[in-house]
Amino acid sequence: MQNKQNLFGLSQSELDTFFSKLGEKPYRTKQFMKWIYHQHEFDFNQMLNLSKELRQKLLQVATLELPKISSQNFASDGLIKWLIDLGSDNHIEMVYIPEKDRGTLCISSQVGCSLACTFCSTGMQGFNRNLTTAEIIAQIIIANEYLSHENKKISNVVFMGMGEPLLNEKSVYSACDLLLDDLAFGLSRRKVTISTSGVVPALYRMAQTTPVSLAISLHAPDDELRDELVPINQKYPIEELMAACKNYLTSGTQERHILFEYVMLDGVNDTVEHAKKLAKLLQGISAKVNLIPFNPFPKTQYKTSKAFTIKQFQDVLFQAGIRTMTRRTRGEDVDGACGQLAGKVIDKTRRTENDRRH
Repeated sequence: MQNKQNLFGLSQSELDTFFSKLGEKPYRTKQFMKWIYHQHEFDFNQMLNLSKELRQKLLQVATLELPKISSQNFASDGLIKWLIDLGSDNHIEMVYIPEKDRGTLCISSQVGCSLACTFCSTGMQGFNRNLTTAEIIAQIIIANEYLSHENKKISNVVFMGMGEPLLNEKSVYSACDLLLDDLAFGLSRRKVTISTSGVVPALYRMAQTTPVSLAISLHAPDDELRDELVPINQKYPIEELMAACKNYLTSGTQERHILFEYVMLDGVNDTVEHAKKLAKLLQGISAKVNLIPFNPFPKTQYKTSKAFTIKQFQDVLFQAGIRTMTRRTRGEDVDGACGQLAGKVIDKTRRTENDRRH
């Protein structure tokens, strides 16, 4: 018996090809995408404007398969965290963060992460594999299915969950295409954000191919400290990273900005001197800085910077003319805050030996 193809995650052009191989006209793609993404109908038999013959073909060769939800946790501040079972004893997490003016879904791109940033719970778990486009899109569909019954909706999607998105380019870019496609999720490019720790060659490719927003997990203003906190910096140092960022800002026809994320670690990267170095590094770049109070997790060596220290740091950036905000910690009571997502990962990688050929 042939393996059925999961149609979640296929783009318009890929669905055109799929239906063509079944002897169908291209208009079937539009009908089909409206059923799954607009009507939230996943039963082929209920797609009544498809011919009975086509519905029978779909039942034989295709599926619309979602992974199982292992748990769903609700934080006291309204944040929702899902643990999703991907089989083979691997799980990922995603979170929905409600705000007055938006609802942000933070999704994962990998099972675990190979980059081993020292302040991140995901990085401590190691790495198993990349997610497929279908598994990325499934996260949004699962969240949508629940939120639609609560009269809530997703206005923003951020690739800031488990994994390094730019080490899974094909699936992430394909998912972005669907997020922007009016026949699918129809989000604007400003409402979709890819966050990266600095995979420089991929940043150049993204600048030319995928017109979504960019966030850089910076966390240090110089190579010596960043080598320690974000080990990929040893391969792609700050000078190369900033050159790629400047290229991103000048690529494409529409105005672009970059969000630089900076986790605040007590006594490590949070001094006034660090702030001055950061201000100098970002001078002349269309940038916004997001200061993130560190969210502790078991066995971590770090502590959260004091509120007064964060305010001092922010003031230095303000005085340098850099737009800066301090992220409010959300979902701590369900371990759903930034840097706390862990899921469950069967680690296949010896991180010190991992050869990142990208």
